[in-house]
Amino acid sequence: MPPDTSNLSVADLRTSAGRRAWSAGARWAFALAALATVLVSALIIWTVASGAWTFISQVPFDNLTEIGWFPRRGLFDLSTLLVNSVQISVIAMLVAVPSGFGAAIYLSEYAHPKVRKVMKPTLELLASVPSVVLGVFAISFITPSILTNFFNEINFFNKLAAGIAVGLLVIPLIASISEDALRAVPLALREASSGLGARKVTTSIRVVLPAAMSGLMAAIIVGFSRAIGETMVVTMASGGGDTSLFNLALTESGGTFTSAMAALGLGTDQVAGNNLAFQSLYFLGALLFAITLVLNMLGDLIVRRLQNKY
Repeated sequence: MPPDTSNLSVADLRTSAGRRAWSAGARWAFALAALATVLVSALIIWTVASGAWTFISQVPFDNLTEIGWFPRRGLFDLSTLLVNSVQISVIAMLVAVPSGFGAAIYLSEYAHPKVRKVMKPTLELLASVPSVVLGVFAISFITPSILTNFFNEINFFNKLAAGIAVGLLVIPLIASISEDALRAVPLALREASSGLGARKVTTSIRVVLPAAMSGLMAAIIVGFSRAIGETMVVTMASGGGDTSLFNLALTESGGTFTSAMAALGLGTDQVAGNNLAFQSLYFLGALLFAITLVLNMLGDLIVRRLQNKY
């Protein structure tokens, strides 16, 4: 029999004072935790922005368009770091996108469930490889064992090896996001394509890939953001350090935004020299923040434009 509730009063239904106190305390604790994250983020943005403004307001404009990036001598050619960063990132994407998409298509469309259960964690395990290991791999194997067979003259530290190593680092990220996007395509589309007589490869390329285009574009944007923000691999493999002469050759060394920041921020006498050398760290950080923000906004716009609802 159900309990008799005819004699219950408002006081019987009221939560005890102890439980109300615990609920209020938990609510305030979570609110303070959320506020702390916002406060820390605001402080980081304020610190970077104020340091960047100090740099840009004091450095002469001519010093931003010199022959290269030599901060200790007061030469801050931003085009040198920008070109090198874009070159390495594009090389990385040329390596990572075909490999990542190929792995995603195989795991989503062709692999047996048991094979996929083993191969996907194995592929994602590459993401846990420390970037310093790939940096050593670039200078100990990619350049001496591979690139020297194709180029007669190549710098031991070069942008091409750095781009390939960064591409290897980005492959698991692109493959994982792309595979999730492909598996999200409804099975009915595959069945309809097969029912019309299409082969498996035709269904994969002509039906599944276009249907998952928004997720694939998101994978490319995230991968490019990861590539342009990579630090240790490019610092070790590209050989730019804290100085870099403007050079478009991929077989030569060259510093990027991140490698320049790493070299200047080591806490050694490398920051000595021009008074604005240390302040350039904040300016480079602000540029990277702006580039990442633009890429994220662009990725969100592309995903919204290409997203299909089934």
